[in-house]
Parts: sequence; C-alpha cells; structure tokens
Amino acid sequence: MIITREFKQYLCKKVESLADLGLVAVALVALLGFSFGSLFDSFVSNRPSPTPTAPTPGATPTPVAVSEAEKKNFKDIENGYLLILEKEPDNTEALEGLVEMRSQMVRIGLKQPQDLIDPLEKLVRLNPNQTRYNLMLAQNLQQVGRGEVAEQTYRQILATQPGNMDALQEYVTFLIKQQRPVAATELLQTTLQNAPEANNVQPNSINVAAVKLLLGQVYVSQKQFDQALSLYDALIVSDSKDFRPVFAKAILLKEQGKTKEAGILFNSAIKLAPDQYKDRIQAVAATPSTSAPSVNSPSSPSPSKASTTAPSP
Repeated sequence: MIITREFKQYLCKKVESLADLGLVAVALVALLGFSFGSLFDSFVSNRPSPTPTAPTPGATPTPVAVSEAEKKNFKDIENGYLLILEKEPDNTEALEGLVEMRSQMVRIGLKQPQDLIDPLEKLVRLNPNQTRYNLMLAQNLQQVGRGEVAEQTYRQILATQPGNMDALQEYVTFLIKQQRPVAATELLQTTLQNAPEANNVQPNSINVAAVKLLLGQVYVSQKQFDQALSLYDALIVSDSKDFRPVFAKAILLKEQGKTKEAGILFNSAIKLAPDQYKDRIQAVAATPSTSAPSVNSPSSPSPSKASTTAPSP
C-alpha cells in the first residue's frame, strides 16, 4: 500500500471526528497531570494545565464510556498510523499520533500502558534531545512496573538539565510514591545548592523559587508543616509580588482548619495572580478542606509568567 497525502488527510479527519468526545488532545503535551495536582504543577513549571492524555503514573484509570462506533474510530486511526509506520518506520509524526491515540485508548480500556512503550522508545531514539518523549516514556515505564528504568530516565534528564521543572516534579513524585521522601528532599536541596553556579553559567536555568515551592510540597506531604510554612514565608518576603507562595500557604492553613487566616491569603493570592489563575484560586478557596495537603496537591508558576495551576515547588 502506498501512503498518500490523501490517506494522511483522512487520518486527520478521523482524529478531528473524535475531538468532540473530549478524549483526543490537540497535540502531544507535557503529560504531567500527576500527583501534585495540575493547577499547582503548572504554577511551578510555568506551563499550561496539562491536557489529559496519559494516565497518572501508578494509577489505575477508570475507563471512559464510549460507544462501539467510537471505539471503532479509535482502532481505525491506530491502524492508519501503523500502516504509515510500516512504510515509514521513522516517521515522527506518525509515531506521535500513535502514542496519542493509544494514550486515549488506554483511557477507554482498549489498550494497556505497555502498548505505549515501543513507539515512545522509538521517539526517544529518533529525538534524543526531546525531553518530553523521555518524560512520557518514564511515566509509562512506571505504569508497567519498570520503576528502576524510569528513575534512570529522570536522572539522565536532570544530569544535563538540573533545572527542568517537569523532570524534577515527576521524579520527586516518583520518589514520594516509592516511600523515599528523604531522597526527594535531598534532590531538591542539592538542586538549590547548585543553583547559583548553574545560573551563573546559564542564567535562569534553575528557577529557585519554583524548586523551593516543590520542596515545600514535599514537606507538606510528609506533614512537616512548620518547615513548609517557614519556606513559604521566606518566599513571600523575598518577592512580595509572587502569588505562588501566598497561595501555597493559604492551602496549607485551610487544610489545617485555619480558615480565617487562609481566607485572607487566598484573597491576597487572587489580587497578585495573573488573570488566568484568579478563577482557579477562587475555586480552590471555595472547596471544602479534607485533610492536610499531600504531594498530590497543587503546585505553582512564576508570578509574571505563570501558566496554569496552583503554587508548587
């Protein structure tokens, strides 16, 4: 079979036909909707809230109900990408499409995380400098019980990009799930110790405030609330215009039952935050508290360039 432009256009139309289901992402995104909470996470790494495509590492996704016709569409699109790859095995666009489609098929119970490993490994091989492929591979390796390989992947990324917040967040989340909070704390503290030299060589390569916010979330996850509050207070003093530590402290106080103090801070965070965060912060403030925030609670971005979620390391 010859893979024609018309056939590729046909695949695009098939993908578009599923977009209304809310299942197909517009493109491959940083699949980081993991434990710390998407709102908080985007605050930390200055990226928009992740589009759900791959399951949270270690979690068992609840299949999304779709009709048989819709399932057939998914399978048809997957087969279309496979046909392209038979003729063009190194076609990056087809590999990305296959990964995206199978990620959605995992969500509806038609595929397993293992089915994503092979195309992701090929993407990593073809694009060794594309960090997002490595991160996606690491996520799915965790899903299939290959945590040691996933950890090696995180370490490899951070060896050359110590300030990569996506890698730091995912690796820290991995360590917390592995019951290794000391390792998570040491990783972040070492990153902060190395930040002055790294930023001298490459300015702004390590976002110190973001790393500290992530460290604060680790403290919170381990119920080390005094350390977290001290860290948030120091961040607030160092930059009175940064809404992230204010928001982080508000969340912690709210979960501790200090609603009055939390309310004051939530209001302050709303005033300081960029417009795209105000409604979300208000929603968090209005949500009934449950228990002290864990590493599965929100993270955060740069005050001026914030891109999505609540404060996070």
